Amino acid sequence: MKKVKSGIYGLNHLLDGGMNEKSTTVVIGATGAGKTTFAIQFIRRGLMEGQDGIFVSLDENKDQIIREAVELGWDDILTYLDNEQLVFIDASGREFSTFIRKELPSFVADWEGADTRIAIDPLTPVLWSTKEQYEQRELVGFMLKETRKVGTVLATLEEHGMAGNLSGPETVIPMYLADCVIHMLYKPFEGEVKRKIKIIKCRNSRHSEFSHNYYLMKGLGLIVDRGNYEVKGSKKISAQLRDELVKATNIPPTTHKRLLKILSELRDDDFKNLQPTEVIRSILSEYSED
Repeated sequence: MKKVKSGIYGLNHLLDGGMNEKSTTVVIGATGAGKTTFAIQFIRRGLMEGQDGIFVSLDENKDQIIREAVELGWDDILTYLDNEQLVFIDASGREFSTFIRKELPSFVADWEGADTRIAIDPLTPVLWSTKEQYEQRELVGFMLKETRKVGTVLATLEEHGMAGNLSGPETVIPMYLADCVIHMLYKPFEGEVKRKIKIIKCRNSRHSEFSHNYYLMKGLGLIVDRGNYEVKGSKKISAQLRDELVKATNIPPTTHKRLLKILSELRDDDFKNLQPTEVIRSILSEYSED
């Protein structure tokens, strides 16, 4: 799976190199957590590499987002706008069901295959546009599916209610539909602000399962402290175990080839509490004639 750099310093390491290309990531957080900053950094990282960027704003208008970027020290965003490398779609105030079903497909048809980056900030108004959960799922699912045809998608989502509680209807549906979910926990408390980031899920990719502190610095944006998290190669599979699988004759050739490839890519963290010996034995017994 080809990786796309997130633009957030320290985060790529926690995502085994970055976001999966042409995937959908949902970033969840309360007001003030830095979700829009996250989206701007994600888009800007692509712009710096020559990719086009598309920013779909469903809440704040274009001028507000540009002003926020300039205040963070990223005034080069004005150059990207002048060069038409960065495109804004201001969908605030629209009837979202109509926008998604009628306007979005024609836009995607023009951009399909462009291998660009798309930020949707935020998804929340789409969910609030209808009370029916089935229609919410249909709208969000359609929007993520269509935009992914253009490139790699990042969408932000407002967290409401108790901090850290992601079981509400406004978060459950996007979390289910997205390929990757990142939670930005933001808690102002007695004059102190605590910020932590956690990767809730990331399909087809290893990732940290821990919470990590993150900070906001002018000119650099969001910075994640990866702490002691390290991804190491596997030392648990002995040469003897590997040879047993290599020499197995009862496994169908195509399956055998795939299993050997998977085995070569496994790392220590993948086993968790499993013993490699038992994993290999279980594979061999599945194709045993006994």
